Amino acid sequence: MKNKLQQYPKVFSFLAGWLAVASLPPFYLFPVLFISVPLLLWLIEKQSGFWSAFKIGYAFGFSFFAFGLLWIGNALLIEAESFGWLYPVVWLACGSFFGLFIAFPTALSRYAPTPTARYLSFACWWVVFEWIRSWFLTGFPWNLIGTTLAFSDATIQLASLGGTYLLSFIVLLLSGAPYLYFTSPSQKQLTIISLSILFAGGLIYGYGFFRLKNDTKEEGSTTIRIVQPAIPQTMKWDRESLEQNLQRYVDLSIKEDNSNVDFTIWGETAVPFPQNLDNPQLQNILPAIPPHGYLITGLIRYTRNNDAFIPYNSMFVINPHGKVAAFYDKSHLVPFGEYIPLREYLPEWIRPLANAIGTFGAGKGPQSIRLETYPSFGGLICYEVIFPAKIINPDSRPEWLVNLTNDGWYGDSSGPRQHLVSTKLRAVEEGITIIRAANTGISAIISPYGQIIKSLELNKSAFLDAKLPKQSQFSTTYSRFGNLTILLICGLLLSINHFLHTKNFSKSKG
Repeated sequence: MKNKLQQYPKVFSFLAGWLAVASLPPFYLFPVLFISVPLLLWLIEKQSGFWSAFKIGYAFGFSFFAFGLLWIGNALLIEAESFGWLYPVVWLACGSFFGLFIAFPTALSRYAPTPTARYLSFACWWVVFEWIRSWFLTGFPWNLIGTTLAFSDATIQLASLGGTYLLSFIVLLLSGAPYLYFTSPSQKQLTIISLSILFAGGLIYGYGFFRLKNDTKEEGSTTIRIVQPAIPQTMKWDRESLEQNLQRYVDLSIKEDNSNVDFTIWGETAVPFPQNLDNPQLQNILPAIPPHGYLITGLIRYTRNNDAFIPYNSMFVINPHGKVAAFYDKSHLVPFGEYIPLREYLPEWIRPLANAIGTFGAGKGPQSIRLETYPSFGGLICYEVIFPAKIINPDSRPEWLVNLTNDGWYGDSSGPRQHLVSTKLRAVEEGITIIRAANTGISAIISPYGQIIKSLELNKSAFLDAKLPKQSQFSTTYSRFGNLTILLICGLLLSINHFLHTKNFSKSKG
C-alpha cells in the first residue's frame, strides 16, 4: 500500500480531500479526519521540496473545496437555461482558487525539521491561511475546519475563547496526531497518542458541558415573531407573483394575534418593492406591523446619484405608522452576486452575462440600532454572518443581532445548514443572541451560547414566536481580543519551529 501511496501521491491526496468533506456540516463524520489529515501529512513528508509538497496540498485542497462548496452551483440552476452551463465552471473555480489556501500551508510545513514540528507547523499554517481566506479579495471563510465540531453545542464552546480558528487548530491537532505514530510506530507511541486524543476530547466536551450550565434559558420581555413563507426562488422575483409573495408575508404575520409582539421579522429582500419610494405598497404591509412594535424587513433601497439610482441590499425598521425608524445597508457584498469585480475590464463577450448582475452600493459596516426602551440590536444581511470578528461594531455593541437571509438559491443542500452553523458559531464567539430570519429556512432564534431556542425547518411555510433571552449578550474573551489570541499562538509556534530549523541547519553546516 505504501508503494501505491508513493507512486500516486496526488491521487491519494485528492481522495483524502474528498473524504474530509464528510466531516463538515451537516454530515459530521468527524472520524474521517483521522484518516485524511494524517495521510496528507505523511504524503508531504515524502516530498523533496516546496513545489512537490505544494502540488500534494493543492490536490487535497482542490477536492476539499470543489466538493465542499458544490452546493453553490445550485444558484445557477434557478435559471438553468441561461446560467446552467456555468455549473462545472463554478465547481472548477472553487477548487482551483480555494485549493491554494491548503496548498500553501502544506508546502510551508514541509520545511519543519522534525515530524512533531511538521505536525504543529501544519496546524498553524492551515489556521493562518483560513484567517487570510476570511479577508483576501473581500474574503470567504466558509467551511472552516473548526465547523466540524458543531455536531454538539458543547464542543463549540471553546470558540468563546479563541473563535472558530481556535476550533480549527484543535481539530487539526486531534485528527493529525496519528501521523506521529506513522513516523515512529511503537505500542508506547500508540498508547500515548490515543490517550492524548481521548483526554483532549474530554476536556473540550467538559468545558462546553459546564459552560452551557450557565445558560439559564430565562426569557426576557421582548417578543419576536419570525415569518418564513418558504417562497421558491423561481417565484421570488417573478413579476406576476410579487404582490402575492408580499401578501404571504402579511398573512403569516397576522395569522395569530400580534398585539403582544414587539418585533415581526421578515427575511432578506422580503419586500420586492422599494418601500422608501413606493408609498402605496407601504400601506399594504401596515397590518403586519405590530400595533405597539416594529417590522424588521429586508428590501432593496435606492438612492439617486445624478441621473442614476444606486441599489442597496437593506434592512428597514418600520413603525406602526409606516415610518422608517431606522435602516441598515449591507456592507459586505457578494462578489459576482451583488457586484462584479473589475467589471469595466471584462471582455466584450461576457458583458451581456455580467450585466445580469447588479452593482449594489455598500453600507458603512456594523452598527447598533436603538429604539425607545427596547434592547439595541444590529443588522446582518445574508452571508455577512460568516465573517468572524466582523459582525459587531466594537464601539457600539448591540444587545442582539438580526440576520436576514434568503437561502432559497441553494435548495435542499448543505449550504443552508452550513450557513446556520456559521450563525451559531458567531453567537458563541461574541456571546450574543442572533435572530435568523430566512425566506425559506432555516430560521432560528439562537442564544449567546449557540443553542437553538426555536427554529423553522428548511422549506417550511410558517411563523414562530419566542422571547429574547433575558441574558441576551455578554462579553467573551473572543469579543474582547478577536483573532489575536489564536494568531499569537500560531505565530509563537511557527517562530519556535523556525528557530529549531535554523539551529539544526547551522549545526549540519558546521
